Amino acid sequence: MRGIFRDEAQLFSYVSPESRVPPGHPLRKIRSLVRDVKELSRSFAKLYAKDGRPSVPPEQLLSTLLIQALYGIRSERQLMEQLNYNLLYRWFVGLSPDDPVWDPTTFTKNRERLQAGEVFEKFMTRLLNHAQVKPLLSDQHFSVDGTLIEAWASQRSFRPKNGSDGDGSDFHGQTRKNDTHQSTTDPDSRLYRKAAGREAKLAYMGHVTMENRHGLAVAGLLSKATGTAERRASEAMLAIKRRLAGRRITAGADKAYDTTDHVARLRAADVTPHVTQNNGLTKTGRRRRSAIDGRTTRHTGYAKSQSRRAMIECIFGWGKQHGTLRKTKHRGIRRVAGDFLLNLIAYNLVRIPKLVPA
Repeated sequence: MRGIFRDEAQLFSYVSPESRVPPGHPLRKIRSLVRDVKELSRSFAKLYAKDGRPSVPPEQLLSTLLIQALYGIRSERQLMEQLNYNLLYRWFVGLSPDDPVWDPTTFTKNRERLQAGEVFEKFMTRLLNHAQVKPLLSDQHFSVDGTLIEAWASQRSFRPKNGSDGDGSDFHGQTRKNDTHQSTTDPDSRLYRKAAGREAKLAYMGHVTMENRHGLAVAGLLSKATGTAERRASEAMLAIKRRLAGRRITAGADKAYDTTDHVARLRAADVTPHVTQNNGLTKTGRRRRSAIDGRTTRHTGYAKSQSRRAMIECIFGWGKQHGTLRKTKHRGIRRVAGDFLLNLIAYNLVRIPKLVPA
């Protein structure tokens, strides 16, 4: 017989959110990994006063920010709107169906608090040291690369530092440089062109160190967009990995890293540079001379590093396609750096359950 349509929901529900989430849902394993990282409780305690009104639990704030990165939700206001009606998000964060969601401005101060306590860095370290995750990582072979993250600033905001162009509405035909110009809305951003023939954008530069066994991000750094930022950032990250490994490591990279000073610095730090040789022609027609010679390319490990380093593009591709890295909604290098690291954590959380044996 035909069912009767009633356009009113029941007032009470006796089905828990836990039973509504399918057993094979990808968020189940991700939630389990996030809950297993329990060593952050002491770090959270240091960020809050012992007296006063109870705050929003920082564990829930961190889980909510991970949801934002996992599903590419563009703003905290939209995040709170979806958390209000999406039972899957509520289950992941730890809210019951009756719990009220927070005001979007809750993240304004608490994001700064979490960053000041280096919570994102500590969470990533604990995740990589997880008993199920650590055996997946290589401690000797790595790859490095960088990507541009478009800043939340318009071209009109990039104006002379001395304020000589009025309202900055007409900049066509002008020569604009970072030495003489600066964005009025995001002073930390820099005008940068990724390659010849590409447009210049106000941007930041994100840097990633990837281990070569399974392609997981093991370190991340955000810097201002300059011509040497990729090489200087890789040297800093690889120096830490070399010290933790206690032995010589290898580092694959593209031809942008093939410079004499960079290769020399890596070798002096006990890092073998498996950098793509840049033997192309210059603008004047002269052929470049690569800093990588037969001492490096004759080994089979060089070819393996060159093959594996391409996996680092998957990290950037996921962050820009599914995460929030295509164009940041934050201003200031500290806030953008925190969002960049959250996207690396989210990428690892998506990949790890596929790699851990059942």
